[in-house]
Amino acid sequence: MSLIDEGREFLKSKEWPEWKVMETDQRKEVPVPPRQKPCPEGAPLVDLIAVADLSVGQLPVIDALAGRKSHRKFTDAGLSLEELSFLLWATQGVREVLESGTVRRTVASGGNRHPFETYLVVNRVEGLKPGLYRYLPLDEKMCRLGEVDDAVARVGEGCHGQNFVGEGAVVFIWSVIPYRTEWRYSHLSHRAIAIDSGHVCQNLYIACAAIGVGTCAIGAFDQARMDSLVGVDGKDEFVIYLAPVGRIE
Repeated sequence: MSLIDEGREFLKSKEWPEWKVMETDQRKEVPVPPRQKPCPEGAPLVDLIAVADLSVGQLPVIDALAGRKSHRKFTDAGLSLEELSFLLWATQGVREVLESGTVRRTVASGGNRHPFETYLVVNRVEGLKPGLYRYLPLDEKMCRLGEVDDAVARVGEGCHGQNFVGEGAVVFIWSVIPYRTEWRYSHLSHRAIAIDSGHVCQNLYIACAAIGVGTCAIGAFDQARMDSLVGVDGKDEFVIYLAPVGRIE
């Protein structure tokens, strides 16, 4: 079988009848994996603007969809903290936490597993010191993880010379923790994870259009470099998708 044929087979939905009788960690009553990574001890926290207090993002959906496109050129202007708060909520925000502990978010995920973490390389956001951050959706906060030396160059090099990626006011970098989905779906998880990542980035596109800023989905990147940049192990957590966001002409 050729590599192309193998890729096509991966895309097919074939094995779900097996899942009905599969011995998964969920069925073995293994505890649910954490829905959010904890903030490192001592890491500074940033309060985001609460959803109820957001005033941005009021553009009608039909207009946001019509304006959705990829942008690869950004101005030197920054984003406000309110705009960043809106974009984070739109892509991984929490709508509701049920008494059972179930977390409902603003984006679809197979089995409600939500295997992603959102890292941010902040270059130009009002009131924020440049550096690496991680979104804490259950807390409506971000934690600051540290400096990123030569951030623009490092991100550009990590995206195979796509230098515009590092020039965004902020770069969204989504990692995946596969076990959150594997706990429920075992080896059937990985196609679902790939689909879920598309849901997240499309929400970013629509949210960006709603506030008049630009973004561009990036799937071509150097895995080891980007994993190293955000500080993940590359096995139990690794980068899966990126998207710069910035002001446009």
